[in-house]
Amino acid sequence: MTTTQSKVPPQLKAGIAALMIAIGGGYATYTHIDGETTALLRNQYVQAVAADKGTSEAVKIAMVMGAYYESSYKHVGAPYIDRLGKGQPLTVCNGITGPQVVQGRYYTPTDCYRLERGVYLRNEQHLKGLLPQWSSYTPLQQATYIDFTHNKGTGAFEGSTMYRKLLAGDVVGACRENVKWDRGTVNGASVVLPGLRVRADANAEICEGGLQ
Repeated sequence: MTTTQSKVPPQLKAGIAALMIAIGGGYATYTHIDGETTALLRNQYVQAVAADKGTSEAVKIAMVMGAYYESSYKHVGAPYIDRLGKGQPLTVCNGITGPQVVQGRYYTPTDCYRLERGVYLRNEQHLKGLLPQWSSYTPLQQATYIDFTHNKGTGAFEGSTMYRKLLAGDVVGACRENVKWDRGTVNGASVVLPGLRVRADANAEICEGGLQ
């Protein structure tokens, strides 16, 4: 019997496990509780997400996922130009772009959390309006869709096969669509980017099967 190796990075599993332990959820039981998980329980960002009573479980998970994908749980307080992002936007914190990001300003962890929380909540509300069956999806599935819109934008989601499959009731098929979203533009050419490859594979697995 062959065992398929998980494509979810151990540090991402540890972050989600630490979050679920902190909020008293059950998903942590899917992950071996090791030293890294214990250390992330003390991570200020994970603690802030867990303590926020105004966000859903799905948003909490998505924020921790984004913190791993964008910064490996490190604080990014100085705006930088994302050379691999579409349009090379000025970026800060965990993937925050737009007019609120000002060159030369330093963003504290509190600043970042406030900015990120607002974006994630707006994405969640947008998805709830688009998907009539939203409440039937697991928090982990909801989190992957929120992470998708945070990373790719709501327009990309609405134009995707993932969205069409969800409307048709094919949740497993929609989860598997994540693997296609691994490309970015470098020097005018569309190429597979390692970071997006990890994100695409991990989100597909999390969405379809949870954390094993």
